[in-house]
Amino acid sequence: MKIDLEIDGRPRKVEIVAAGDPGAWRIRIDGELVDADASLLRPGVLSLLIDGKSHRVVLDADLDASAVADPALHIGTERIAWQAEDPRSFRRRRRHAGSDGPVTLKASMPGRIVRVLVQQGDILAAHQGVLVVEAMKMQNELKSPKEGRVADLRVAPGDTVTSGQALAVIE
Repeated sequence: MKIDLEIDGRPRKVEIVAAGDPGAWRIRIDGELVDADASLLRPGVLSLLIDGKSHRVVLDADLDASAVADPALHIGTERIAWQAEDPRSFRRRRRHAGSDGPVTLKASMPGRIVRVLVQQGDILAAHQGVLVVEAMKMQNELKSPKEGRVADLRVAPGDTVTSGQALAVIE
């Protein structure tokens, strides 16, 4: 499993693969390989053995996203904030945050435009919804990666889109 994480405000690439024995894992963090043994002690509490050293990892008590502004792990006395996102939106937000030039919103997979939430010329806040695409029977709201103005809106409700197709331009 490959995951893009943000740990203490820093983007990290993590790959986790079962190592054969129950609880044994091979973890690659930004290319560096770590072997670990993990056991779930109870929900939210993990015993982790890395290089012969034992660690007790505790998740924040309330994992409801609306209740926890910054989810964190507690390892000993250290608190480590983390965030996991859909890798496509995580990379897109990192790439375009604070961008001065125009940004083209593209379809990540084939689908159908269900709703258009803005009009050409509208002023948008960062992360404001632009349109809703239905793909594989799920509706996904595409959001503006930055503050700006809708310079070009290239789709309408009911349109069928292909993967990578330009849907709107935000400048």
